[in-house]
Amino acid sequence: MTPRFDAIGLVVSDMAASVTFYRRLGFVFPDGAERLPHAEAGLPGGLRLLLDTEDTVRSFHAGWRPPSGGSRSALALACADPAEVDSVYEELVGTGCHGELKPWDAFWGQRYAVVHDPDGNGVDLFASLPAAAE
Repeated sequence: MTPRFDAIGLVVSDMAASVTFYRRLGFVFPDGAERLPHAEAGLPGGLRLLLDTEDTVRSFHAGWRPPSGGSRSALALACADPAEVDSVYEELVGTGCHGELKPWDAFWGQRYAVVHDPDGNGVDLFASLPAAAE
């Protein structure tokens, strides 16, 4: 038996805010997902993004507590080009999302930026720079 990678799960404090955030990034959640304690969006290749409220997690893990301090994980989303990194970052920050790192040309050849979802999880936005694509 070999387990296979199937999903990425995030614990959220406000399902509606999280579903709205990820929908802005193109994740497709079913209608009404913002009112549920568990929501799923299908991803390319058959993976899924799972969102569970803190209360849902506590229902099966009574000792669970939200992490404190910095985050240890992030979702990384590829953009079509450097201009899309900038426009997605500005759109999200314009809606009130925390912009952790403004778009910049990273030394590894990508346009890169970091925003936080409503629970402070990092969401990295990136695209290859023209010189790196040659």
